[in-house]
Amino acid sequence: MNDAEIVDQTIAFVKETLRGAEGGHDWFHIQRVFKNTLLIAKEENVDVLVVSLGALLHDIADAKFHQGDEKIGPQLASSFLRELGVKKKIVNHVVKIIENISFKNNLKKKRGRPFKSNELQVVQDADRLDAIGAIGIARAFNYGGFKNRELYNPKIAPNLKMTKEEYKKSTAPTINHFYEKLLLLKDQMNTDTGKRLAQERHDYMMGFLEQFYKEWNPLSPLANPDVTD
Repeated sequence: MNDAEIVDQTIAFVKETLRGAEGGHDWFHIQRVFKNTLLIAKEENVDVLVVSLGALLHDIADAKFHQGDEKIGPQLASSFLRELGVKKKIVNHVVKIIENISFKNNLKKKRGRPFKSNELQVVQDADRLDAIGAIGIARAFNYGGFKNRELYNPKIAPNLKMTKEEYKKSTAPTINHFYEKLLLLKDQMNTDTGKRLAQERHDYMMGFLEQFYKEWNPLSPLANPDVTD
């Protein structure tokens, strides 16, 4: 089986596995991340098959939809790729990408030497791009509605020093998520392409928040709480 066939088989697998998934973590999210990955990869020295599979399988079983179990996704991806006959070295690399890509996993201080690769950086940037900008705003509020969270509550301040466990258990209003994650991503991009694309999306979110506060209280617009550009 050649690389193109492996990617096609993986696309079919992901589409079927994520049928009926929450709108911010469905096939269309994967498709956007996949396209962003290929875009960024054009400017980077990476294994295209590895980044393609990493992008397609990075959310195959997101822990937040599986009682917080972070092992299911890597295990499912590994089993699928091994069944396709993908080389062990590639399978292991893809699994490492899945295990290390998320924002919350970077909140926890890891023992030993953290996993790093150009391929992880590319897929991570592509995933982070889909968390910001117009799409990121839509995904944030879609998930907030899915979890029945408040849009905004002036009495609940963002927690800017969350641990990984606090992040996983948070039930804060959706607006808080901008300060706790989304507005931080611009400065966490790895690649030049990712940084350039992230800046535009970051600026869009800042404009959205300014308008949100004006509409929330038109008689006395609220100032953005401790936001840096």
